[in-house]
Amino acid sequence: MRLGLAGLLTRAFISSPLTPLLLLASFALGLIALVALPREEEPQISVPMVDVRVETNGLKAEDAVKLVTEPLETIIKSIDGVEHVYSQTHDDSVMVTARFLVGTSSDAAILRVHEKIRANMDRIPVGIPEPLIVGRGIDDVAIVVVTLSPTTEAASRWTANGLTRLARELQVEVAKLPDIGLTYIVGQQPEEIRIEPDPEKLSLYGITLQQLAGKIEGANRSFQVGRVRQANEQRTLVAGQTLQHLTEIGNLLLTARDGRPVYVRDVADVVLATDPNETRVSEYRKTKDGLERVPAVSLAIAKRPGTNAVVIADKIIERLEQVRGSIFPADVEMSITRNYG
Repeated sequence: MRLGLAGLLTRAFISSPLTPLLLLASFALGLIALVALPREEEPQISVPMVDVRVETNGLKAEDAVKLVTEPLETIIKSIDGVEHVYSQTHDDSVMVTARFLVGTSSDAAILRVHEKIRANMDRIPVGIPEPLIVGRGIDDVAIVVVTLSPTTEAASRWTANGLTRLARELQVEVAKLPDIGLTYIVGQQPEEIRIEPDPEKLSLYGITLQQLAGKIEGANRSFQVGRVRQANEQRTLVAGQTLQHLTEIGNLLLTARDGRPVYVRDVADVVLATDPNETRVSEYRKTKDGLERVPAVSLAIAKRPGTNAVVIADKIIERLEQVRGSIFPADVEMSITRNYG
């Protein structure tokens, strides 16, 4: 029987002493590739998306569609590589999203959108501020998410605001690791100084909201006024200072009424409150009395493009274990709620 090409190759490999060597070399190359090549659950397929956000203060959604949204859609659709264009129009705001073809570089996509919009700003009505351009990609997806929550015994002593402070310290530590990308906190509730004016007291002293806001804004400033050279040293002169405490804000002098000074505390309450956030994180635990909800905050950690998600995730978890007893106390639990390495 006459053998074909496949048969000849098979017979040659069966009788050749090089066949075991080729098998061992293939096995070794496979092991090297397994160790060296990046691995992760979500492959690095580049499908960049670019958000264009515009503040349209004073415009209703119906007017913003004609004046801002449609011109922006026309401009973005003309960009090379754009596959789809989406838009959302609300009162006082517009967002147009451009999705590029698979394989397009994220940096190139952002640059194209930026250059095209800057070159066609004359199509946007006068008075509309310059759009904010934000790039989105697969590298913005977190590979590790760690959630902080108090223990059951300490649940009454902790709030989302306190957990936010701990998460920020943890965020700084994790950012020191190599190849760490974007990190952000989900469910954070930072503190803010809130000034709550009393309309009756404002009317009593003849002070408007604009006067109150202008006084506080003007007092919360510091700026350089010059430099002084003395004894071979150069020192910077700074005028003013930023407000640091609630009492400093309350003691700001607004005006005088019938020979009596009027302070901010006379017309408004100055309080330390938490900034309300649309996104909140909670943890539900099963107890003997039913389900118990405790506050929680999550720290999401992404990686840089082209890096090994498995190695980075292991380093992140290792670093989190190292700081478990130093950054946050023992009555706060740390759990890994997402690991895409």
